Amino acid sequence: MNGSALFLRYAYAPNLLGYCGPADSSALLEYGAPGRTDTGFRALAKQFEGAWPQLRTIAAATGTADPLDGEVVEAYWIGNRLLDRAGDAEGGLPHHSFQVFCLYPWANLLLDERRTEHALQVLDQCRIRWGRVITVTDGQVVVESRPLVWDGKRLTLGVPGRETAKRGLDGVSLIGPLHPGDWVSLHWDWICDRLTPGQLVALRHYSAYHLGLVNQRLGGRAGMSGPRIQ
Repeated sequence: MNGSALFLRYAYAPNLLGYCGPADSSALLEYGAPGRTDTGFRALAKQFEGAWPQLRTIAAATGTADPLDGEVVEAYWIGNRLLDRAGDAEGGLPHHSFQVFCLYPWANLLLDERRTEHALQVLDQCRIRWGRVITVTDGQVVVESRPLVWDGKRLTLGVPGRETAKRGLDGVSLIGPLHPGDWVSLHWDWICDRLTPGQLVALRHYSAYHLGLVNQRLGGRAGMSGPRIQ
């Protein structure tokens, strides 16, 4: 799969919700259609202020000319071998889970009891999750996955629960048919992709790595006010 199409599968849901990227989500969908790689999509992808710098970091660290190279895009959203050559001095890797857990302000807000519930919801929906397909109906998929939970000191994965996610919009789907038992990735309320066994292992691995990193940073400050996590 080309990198543009893969980027679209993961970036479309938050863009549709108005959280990041260009204002016109329909343009993103049009330019990111499979097989289309013109410069219009690249200009739109650059407007993702969180993702684009990380793609450039991975590409630069691995000698890859194009930040929208398929393997670079996969490294950022799911994780792969390229990340092992692109870490920073403080242990963070240019993976989406690092962005969500360690760079965005939401983890810090867990320590403010007035904002804990909302912060936890954003962290859980904004990260790339994984789950197993239970049922598939018209445009919707019931998935079993493990949500994030917060015990006042640590973020961990809770017991599996079921959620309903979208697999398309107005008859347009970015992925092929799904079947019960498939493993899929999710972003917000959207099914991003069907995961191979290797991709599932990678997504779990890099998510757990950054979950450990943010818990380490939060651990000394639980119950305290303090500066933003860096």
